[in-house]
Amino acid sequence: MDFGRDPRWLGAEMGFSGVLHTWGQNLSLHPHVHFVVASGGLSDEGEWVEPRYKDTFLFPVKALSARFRKLFIKGLKEAFGEKRLHLPPDLESDGDGKAFKGLLRALGRKEFVAYIKAPFGGPEGVVRYVGRYTHRVAISNGRILSIDDGKVRFTYKDYRSMDAEGKCETKEMALDSEEFIRRFLQHVLPKGFHKIRHYGFLANGRKARLDQARWSLFTEDGRGAHAYMEEEGDIYANEGIPCPVCGVGRLLPVFIYSRYAMITVRNISYLRLCESDDYW
Repeated sequence: MDFGRDPRWLGAEMGFSGVLHTWGQNLSLHPHVHFVVASGGLSDEGEWVEPRYKDTFLFPVKALSARFRKLFIKGLKEAFGEKRLHLPPDLESDGDGKAFKGLLRALGRKEFVAYIKAPFGGPEGVVRYVGRYTHRVAISNGRILSIDDGKVRFTYKDYRSMDAEGKCETKEMALDSEEFIRRFLQHVLPKGFHKIRHYGFLANGRKARLDQARWSLFTEDGRGAHAYMEEEGDIYANEGIPCPVCGVGRLLPVFIYSRYAMITVRNISYLRLCESDDYW
């Protein structure tokens, strides 16, 4: 959000969604978050703002990495001051905190990496990928092979081991039933916990801003429906044609769809007319 507001990078309000994912293939605790970020944002006037480096990257990785390092160290300082950190013995026994401050200085000199990449299969592929985690549990019944003699056998993908075709190998694992239950329960979220969160113009309660984004992106060339409505041409050539059913009413263009079922024109003035009893 900070980078989006900064006019050096975008100068607009961003929108993105995050999904919490806590498990690995062997049910180990591996909490991480998947984010889907819109490539652009909304100006204060409700116009869509394209990234400065469109079709290349959204923000410079090195600048993001430096900001992430700053915020990471700030968070460590706050947690240390509130005694929320579980420190190793050599730092725990340090009463004046000098050793911890030395650790922070070392972190400040270390180069951080904010790993960001373009989606492999386009935005639709990213949404489908993240969507697989939204309403799943840590393991499906199909992966469980057997439950015998106090042990649970199940399959998992070993991402560190590749087969001849370059795909990760599928292996088997057997856990004592108590250990299997312990691992599984690590991924049961607390009551009321929000697994999916939305930010910026995608946040809950920001419907008006979301409508502005949709309106600006209605057209395939990204100019917005209002740009087409201001143009004079033959897109309204069918206006006024008698209704083929009753022969009395007159056709008014309200929506125009592209071949991809995407709305390219939405004429609000006509929508208002059609709400009256004089138009059907």
